[in-house]
Amino acid sequence: DGKKVAEAVKKDLKKRISKLGFKPGLAVVLVGDNPASELYVKLKEKTSKELGFHFELHRLDKDTDELALLNLIDKLNQDKKIHGMLVQLPLPKQIDEKLIIDAIRPDKDADGLSPMNMGNLLSGNNKVIPATPKGVIKLIESTGIKIEGKRAVVVGRSNIVGKPVSVLLQQKNATVTMCHSKTEPLEEHTKQADILVVAAGKPRLITADMVKKGAVVIDVGINKVMGKSIGDVDFDDVKKVAGYITPVPGGVGPMTIAMLLENVLQCIWLQGKLKT
Repeated sequence: DGKKVAEAVKKDLKKRISKLGFKPGLAVVLVGDNPASELYVKLKEKTSKELGFHFELHRLDKDTDELALLNLIDKLNQDKKIHGMLVQLPLPKQIDEKLIIDAIRPDKDADGLSPMNMGNLLSGNNKVIPATPKGVIKLIESTGIKIEGKRAVVVGRSNIVGKPVSVLLQQKNATVTMCHSKTEPLEEHTKQADILVVAAGKPRLITADMVKKGAVVIDVGINKVMGKSIGDVDFDDVKKVAGYITPVPGGVGPMTIAMLLENVLQCIWLQGKLKT
């Protein structure tokens, strides 16, 4: 239950924030009017305000050019009220995502996706860990199962989820296999997994016959099918064999927001404004 685990994280955050002596500041930049992005941003705003954050939403038109967005990022980089920020992805086609993420100060990068933070993660010198992968690890750990020595399979190799999750699992001493759209046959790998993380963006890709009995299954996928949100895992089928499984919605989603806000406190620490 991602909501339950996230609530425990938020409770701890609230306690830490009350001792700060100032409001942690989070800025979110939203370009265009993507309905999914609108929803994610609303949830981030709601949770931020509940926990006592100073929250700023900066909306830009879908026709905004790179220069206007870079100027806004530069302004937020220098704003002392803002301790962490993110640019909501995906961005419109005329904007280079890599260029934009690279422009965010690494010690204000609440999403943990800047090249410096990703490079630190790869070298084992973790500074700001990408929010969704951090939430995935927290969910696995909440089962009480030891990650060390387990066989983990990650389906999907995106920079946002697949790659960082595989690195974090390796840091926890799991033996990791990465699968993707060109992996054949996929079930040969997934059936070996004690821990299966699926972030492929394909509805109900994973079925019960592809899962090892008793496995921990984390479904990061969120797909709209006939107006309903469903994951990359066929939940009703796979729950019959899995030891633990996350639902969609209510699994990884709430954890991503909780981890994002935890990352803002990590940014404050990196900026030297937090002693513990």
